[in-house]
Amino acid sequence: MSETVDPAIVGALVAARGNAYAPYSRHPVGAMVESESGVRYFGANVEVAHYKGLCAEASAIAAMISAGERRLRNVYVIGPGAHLCSPCGDCRQRIREFADAKTLIHVVDAKGKLLKRYTIAELLPDAFGPENLGY
Repeated sequence: MSETVDPAIVGALVAARGNAYAPYSRHPVGAMVESESGVRYFGANVEVAHYKGLCAEASAIAAMISAGERRLRNVYVIGPGAHLCSPCGDCRQRIREFADAKTLIHVVDAKGKLLKRYTIAELLPDAFGPENLGY
């Protein structure tokens, strides 16, 4: 993809990634989620010695939920290199919980170049969600 990402978003993602606590993997990740209201929430991965840390996407979603919002419009993820740093399986399910068909997931390289954009159906096809529980 040759599309560019808003430099303000890239700068904020880089700053969030800079706050990551990744002493074990040395793989800092930053994330931003934009809620339905347009408010942006940021997160960074937080590792702990028992290796059950918190992913950047989960951190950003937790900030959104803690603020009382429930619907994702956009998710941005930035890793430390030129490679695709797409959400892990757990984060894909977490994103699915608060996404709808309009939600877009953007993965950028370390410098902010857009590498890939997904809908939730592309990121997690045939997903299990709240509707499967009959609520």
